[in-house]
Amino acid sequence: MKHRIKLTLLVPLAAAIAAITLTQSAMADDAATAAALQAAIAGPQRSDLNKARDKYRHPFETLTFFGIKPDMTVVEISPGTGWYTEILAPFLRDHGKLYEAVGGGRGAKSFEDKLKADPAVYGKVIVTTLQPPAQTEIAPAGSADMVLTFRNVHDWIPRGTTQDYFKAFYRALKPGGILGITDHRADPSQPQDPKAGNGYVRQDYTIQIAEQAGFKLAGTSEINANPKDPRDQPVWNLPPTLRQGDKDRDKYMAIGESDRMTLKFIKPN
Repeated sequence: MKHRIKLTLLVPLAAAIAAITLTQSAMADDAATAAALQAAIAGPQRSDLNKARDKYRHPFETLTFFGIKPDMTVVEISPGTGWYTEILAPFLRDHGKLYEAVGGGRGAKSFEDKLKADPAVYGKVIVTTLQPPAQTEIAPAGSADMVLTFRNVHDWIPRGTTQDYFKAFYRALKPGGILGITDHRADPSQPQDPKAGNGYVRQDYTIQIAEQAGFKLAGTSEINANPKDPRDQPVWNLPPTLRQGDKDRDKYMAIGESDRMTLKFIKPN
């Protein structure tokens, strides 16, 4: 009888110790991830001009919200000049994998030249082509842990290819994989412009597009919100573009960069 009592006591104790050990291990992993991400953000591979925009784009908070880990396979969509690539490439270099899905034209050539110029940082980056509807193989099907797209959805809406993009993301992701989106957020009291002519997209409209492709909303964040943005001007009037030059420059600089939604989706298992 005494042995049974001892055994009854030992089983929950062992389970509790195992749970504590797992929690401590997870906390250590989170701390290591945070340190590696902060090191990549502070690294010398980033230009001073890009670092100056951290106060608007919040790369640490954004990538942490999406749940990025250094051993993930990540696909960045339409990286532009490589603002986020400067962070993702060194962060994923040793233990993960980074695909960069680019379009055509001079922008793609400039981006690839950037990667070739610094093989120590970008030598393991895999460049793929994303030009819907013809070319949508951004990574092997079911291979990616995470797909990230920063301020691009508004560009796809007027082309009528938005669903082609989201289907490509869905195809590349593993079941349970994450889709992270940021974009200029339109005023929800105004109807969605079918051409997104001012560069803003309603948050509910973006969620609808993702859900139509099969994704499930996992969370939203106000990390990149800017309540100063009236959202009644073309987004390109704001910094960093300042399309109108010196006209109303002080006004737009006082606003800062656009109000942005930050959305996290999951591909269902």
